[in-house]
Amino acid sequence: MQYPSLVSRYAIRAVKLSALMLSVALISPAQAQQKQVDKPVLTLEQARTIVAAAQEEAHKNNWPGAIAVVDDGGWPILSERMDNAATTLGVQLATEKARTAALFKRPSADLENAINGGRAAAITAGLVMMEGGLPIIVGGQVIGAIGVSVDTKVHDSQIARAGVAAFKP
Repeated sequence: MQYPSLVSRYAIRAVKLSALMLSVALISPAQAQQKQVDKPVLTLEQARTIVAAAQEEAHKNNWPGAIAVVDDGGWPILSERMDNAATTLGVQLATEKARTAALFKRPSADLENAINGGRAAAITAGLVMMEGGLPIIVGGQVIGAIGVSVDTKVHDSQIARAGVAAFKP
């Protein structure tokens, strides 16, 4: 049985690699851009509108707290703690509720309800299982989320809904 020499095996690999590099180099920047998918994103200006509407709802009901908006990856875009917020931890809770809604692609209350319904394994998800986070959806895609931490989960959700209602894609 004959084995190809080590040199010939490396030569064959080098030729294949050269051919691959040449084919990549021949793709024009326009062709590469055509393969990119347009995806809606949540802008800072939209986040400001969402937070302003949520704050208005909180002020109207005298429920000061923290409000956060994140992108689809759960990364913060904007967070604010209102004067006289019930707790300083609220900023972190609001951000984590928003992150949970963005990554889970549904309201953070769904995880809280799963735990309350006996699905203890939901605790291992590494997310905040507290009501008050809502996804922001455009064309069936989650593009971000809002999280609110004021005083009760009912108030948190009401304020979050006001923020989402103000969103204009």
